[in-house]
Amino acid sequence: MVDLSQYLPILIFLGIAVALSALFVFLPMGVSRLTGTHQPNAQKNSEYECGFPAFEDPRSQFDVRFYLVAILFIIFDLEAAFLFPWAVSLDLTGWPGWITMMGFLFELAVGLAYAWKKGALEWE
Repeated sequence: MVDLSQYLPILIFLGIAVALSALFVFLPMGVSRLTGTHQPNAQKNSEYECGFPAFEDPRSQFDVRFYLVAILFIIFDLEAAFLFPWAVSLDLTGWPGWITMMGFLFELAVGLAYAWKKGALEWE
């Protein structure tokens, strides 16, 4: 026979987490309906992100430059994420680690120069 009593604290924790999550989601909705603040109208349901209605269908294709800028951001964000552990462990890796990181940075610099030359960073 398997003793499942050791899983009881985990189940209690999960139950409390689900109850609190449901409370945080449904309590504000219930309070707004009870206090009368839930009164949807055209003004409240209008566009609020940019202040004016969308020009086109929201499912239309984006310009490729949006994706290029997003990819470049991810690449250079990862570069920064790699630089911190490298800087901390430079005394352990020595010259081979330094040379490897300089090669990595050179490769990223060439990629940035290429994207810059192609106009991926230009906006009209």
